[in-house]
Amino acid sequence: MRRTTATMPKMKTHTGTAKRFRVTGSGKIMRRRANRAHYNEHKSSRITRRLYNEVPVAPADVRAIKRLLGK
Repeated sequence: MRRTTATMPKMKTHTGTAKRFRVTGSGKIMRRRANRAHYNEHKSSRITRRLYNEVPVAPADVRAIKRLLGK
């Protein structure tokens, strides 16, 4: 007969958050910019180029996102 001890439930990663954010090597949380998904034909190239890059998440949101990612 095998005995098991009671353990707390495991932390689950929020998969929606995991798809939208990534953590850099130094611990910053990066996100994609909005307005790049569709209807790009009428947006200027300058605008779409500016929206290519990932940017750090606002400091006010970092704590909540880290919790959702299980970090």
